[in-house]
Amino acid sequence: MLLVCSRRCGGKLFRALFAEVELDAAGAYQDHRIAQPGYVCLNCGSPAFDLAEVPAELEAEARADEPRPVAADILCPVCETLVQVDAGMECPNCGAPLEVG
Repeated sequence: MLLVCSRRCGGKLFRALFAEVELDAAGAYQDHRIAQPGYVCLNCGSPAFDLAEVPAELEAEARADEPRPVAADILCPVCETLVQVDAGMECPNCGAPLEVG
């Protein structure tokens, strides 16, 4: 984790906004879990960001931008049936090879 203030105020203390804290019967801290990422700078009150998450977010955006094969509605040249197919499939009605172009 590498937290930084969005205003770059230089603050070094941050508060997790959505953290679940586990305590024992005496109220002593036992463990915690971040339920949802969200942090605030305790120096100026601005939102803070976890820079360690940037590479994973960039990778997720790149995967989302990758072109996906698109199914197409085409007319089979043999039996003239309208079928929805992906590239390299055959007509489900007559078995003729279909080209998506």
